[in-house]
Amino acid sequence: PGTRLDSWAYRIMRNLWIDTARARSRRASREAPEEEGLNVGEDPREAMDASVDLHRIMAAMACLPDEQREVVALILVEGFGYREVSEMLGLPMGTVSSRLVRGRTALLAMVGEQ
Repeated sequence: PGTRLDSWAYRIMRNLWIDTARARSRRASREAPEEEGLNVGEDPREAMDASVDLHRIMAAMACLPDEQREVVALILVEGFGYREVSEMLGLPMGTVSSRLVRGRTALLAMVGEQ
């Protein structure tokens, strides 16, 4: 009572997405290249570089504060627009924008350090 169904459903989906992302991040370091979908005939060096980059980015994403990781994932990974994310999370557009900027800046700093 008193709770919007769409907000409740979104929160459930968000929590499932976070759990899945965390599990994927832990699993990524243990998987063999063929399990990561590398095609036969690819240049192994390019495939390895892409795999290393992906692992670095996933590790950096896991280090972001939850509110930044959520906005970064929804906009940069899932492809939602600022307005959509604002409505989904019930946040002002300015907050979504600042969390994205902070998250993106932190990701670039972390990936650049490695």
